[in-house]
Amino acid sequence: MPAYYRKALFISEVILAAYFLASVVLLLFTTGAWLWPPVVILAGTVICILNIDRMNARVNLVCFAAIIGAWLTWFVHRFGWSGGSPNILVPILPLVFFNIYEPPVGKLIYSFALVAFRILLFAWSLSHAPVEALDHTDNLVFQILNSVVPLLILTVDCILFSSSIQASERALTINNQELHREAGTDPLTGLPNRRALLDEIEQFLHDKPDSQFSVAIADIDFFKKVNDTYGHNCGDETLKALATLFMDAASQKYRLCRWGGEEFCFFLPEMNIDDAGREMNDLNIAVRQKKLRFRETDYSVTITIGVEENDFKSTLEQILDRADRKLYMGKVGGRDRVVI
Repeated sequence: MPAYYRKALFISEVILAAYFLASVVLLLFTTGAWLWPPVVILAGTVICILNIDRMNARVNLVCFAAIIGAWLTWFVHRFGWSGGSPNILVPILPLVFFNIYEPPVGKLIYSFALVAFRILLFAWSLSHAPVEALDHTDNLVFQILNSVVPLLILTVDCILFSSSIQASERALTINNQELHREAGTDPLTGLPNRRALLDEIEQFLHDKPDSQFSVAIADIDFFKKVNDTYGHNCGDETLKALATLFMDAASQKYRLCRWGGEEFCFFLPEMNIDDAGREMNDLNIAVRQKKLRFRETDYSVTITIGVEENDFKSTLEQILDRADRKLYMGKVGGRDRVVI
C-alpha cells in the first residue's frame, strides 16, 4: 500500500471512529440507553485502524465501505432517512478512485454499488417506518455532524492525494530534466555533447536568423602519443583538464562541447571570423602554457583549431565541415595553430 494512500485511509478511519464515538455518546443522551450496534461498528473501525498494516489496500477499503454501509443501514432502520446520514457514503469515493491497485472496472463497480445501495436504502425507508424519530434538536445535531464529518474526510483525502500527485509530478519533472541533462552531457568531461551543442546552435539560428556567429573545432595534437606514453587514464585526465580550462575561459563568450574523441567544438554567437579567431588564438596560447601533471609526471599538450563563420547561405553542416577542413589544414601545416 503506498504511503500516501495508507495515510489517507488511516486518517479517514480515525475521523470515522471519532464520528462513531460522538454518535454513541449523543445517542446515549438522546435515548437514555446504550445502543449496541453503534458500539460494535465503532469497535470494528478501531480494529481496522489497528490492522491497517496487515491488510492490503483492497481489503481495507472493503472493510471501510462495509463499516459505513452497516452504520447507514442501522441508522436508517432506527431513525429513518433524516439526519443527513447518507452523506457518510461520500468519503468512500476518493478512496476508491485513488486506489492505484483497483482497475477502472472495479472503480466503476464500486460507484454503481454505492448508488444502488443508496437508492435501495432510500426505497426501503419509504416503506418502513423508523423504530423511533429524532426530535428537532437531535436531528439538527446529526445534520451538522453528518455534513461536517464527510466533508472533513473528503478534504483530508483530497489534500493528501493532490499533494502526492504534485510531489510525483515534481519528482518526475526533476528526473526528466536530469535525464535530459545526462543525455546531452559527455560523461567524462561533463561538457555538453555534440547533440546538445548542435541543438543550441539550431535554436540560435531559429531565434536569430540574421545574426552572425562562428564555429571552431579543436583537436589535441599527438593525443595518441599521450595515451601510448602515459596510459589511457592520463588521456582521460588530459581531456578533463582541458575541458575545465575551456569552460573557465568561456566566460559567457562562447559555448563548447566534446565533439568526439580528443576533439572539441566551440560555438561563438555574435562573432565574425576575426573575433572568433582572436578568442581561439588566446585559447590556443592558454593550452600551450598549461602545465599538466599525472602521477608525478609533468607534461603539456597543444591544440590545433579550425575556425569558420556563418556566411548566411550555407547550412550548419557545411559551416562545420569547412571548420573541420581548416583544422585538417592546421594539422598538415605543423599543428599548434589556429586556422581562420
